[in-house]
Amino acid sequence: MSSPHFCPYEGDVDAQSPNRNLAPLTAAVDPERQLWVGGCRLADLKAHYGTPLYVLDETTLRASCQAYCRALARHYPGESLVLYASKAHSSLAMAALMASEGLGLDAVSGGELLTAIAGGMDPRNIVLHGNNKSWVELELALEHGVTVVLDNWWELERLERLCGQREQRVRLLIRFTPGIECHTHEYIRTGHLDSKFGFDPEELDPVLRRLAMAPWAKVAGLHAHIGSQIFALQPHEDLAAVMVKALGRARALGHDPKDLNVGGGLGVRYVASDDPPTIAAWVRTVSAAVAAACHQQDQPLPRLLCEPGRSLVATAGLTLYQVGSRKEIPGVRTYVAVDGGMSDNPRPITYQSRYTACLPQRCRDTATETVTVAGKHCESGDVLLHNIPFPPVASGDLLVVFATGAYNASMASNYNRIPRPAAVLVHGGQAELVQRRESNQDLLRWDLLPEHLRQCGPVPIR
Repeated sequence: MSSPHFCPYEGDVDAQSPNRNLAPLTAAVDPERQLWVGGCRLADLKAHYGTPLYVLDETTLRASCQAYCRALARHYPGESLVLYASKAHSSLAMAALMASEGLGLDAVSGGELLTAIAGGMDPRNIVLHGNNKSWVELELALEHGVTVVLDNWWELERLERLCGQREQRVRLLIRFTPGIECHTHEYIRTGHLDSKFGFDPEELDPVLRRLAMAPWAKVAGLHAHIGSQIFALQPHEDLAAVMVKALGRARALGHDPKDLNVGGGLGVRYVASDDPPTIAAWVRTVSAAVAAACHQQDQPLPRLLCEPGRSLVATAGLTLYQVGSRKEIPGVRTYVAVDGGMSDNPRPITYQSRYTACLPQRCRDTATETVTVAGKHCESGDVLLHNIPFPPVASGDLLVVFATGAYNASMASNYNRIPRPAAVLVHGGQAELVQRRESNQDLLRWDLLPEHLRQCGPVPIR
């Protein structure tokens, strides 16, 4: 039986909290049933840039940044700073856009750190995370005056050796595990005690005592993070009480911490049944909990830092594909394959993540069949969408998957030697290339052929 084809860009749109939308804020359908984003028709983007193609809507990105900043200004009585968790999508363009909105940035590697600096981010507003920072990464952080999030004893000893050669104090945030469980995928729970990140709670006092004797160290604050894609607000209230108590311990042990970094973790809407809190509700909950804990424990208000990533960029992004083969297994399933898959979006095969999709050249057409959208990689598990209602799908059709702005480009690979897609930023009817499409030549760029295996001359690659 046929049913209306689901259109994610129709119905209620929350312009104040884009994480609750299924599509970018600028998504619109023209009289010819064609989908446009950022004033650009997706079919035209395909014709100009090819597929697969990451598309980022600048309006949605800026709206998300502004939603966090406005909510903090309204609900938190002290100073605050939003740090973009750049692991969600690291690029020069993204760093520049975040800096232009007054955000800082959270980097987890030397590559993310250099990208942020090259994109114009003020190093004083950058923090460097990681549970196994290299000597080079630590030197890079010191060279640029970046705050280091101290994760473990091994790293503390490395910094002691490194800073013994410099007349420089390192600004530190001490990361610890608060022991708070969240209902999310086990791979993205980082606040419970069994975690590779951060000091255990009982280690916090010994760490603070040792740092109180270290002339090279300035304990600027504390950091904790309880997970990702979280819909519940209560864990964030619990986190505030634990962290403010830890701030009090730091002060009692001779430090003057000013910053309290509560991490990020706010979820987004990937499918219609998802119901994440608004950005304002998340900020209001965290702000009230920190202020209340400070009042109850007679502690001064810290500067409140948070590290949203997914909730800033996911909904702003989409991925455009072209349909190729079709396989019908009577009474079992119909597969349609696209020209991408797990190399440009590894989340379904890694986290069993779900997404919303449509045919952007036939929006509002009636759904008459159920299909499973498969990728082109040599893996049976390379499936992007399971059992999705669609109008009749044929080879050559365009297909768009929504909410791919986070952890898609940043987790992309060259599995099966497939080049990574291009990315464009759309705004006001203009599309600008922000990441070039890789070529076949790019795939061979770093390969070397040993001399004893050169049985014939190299073959030109086209």
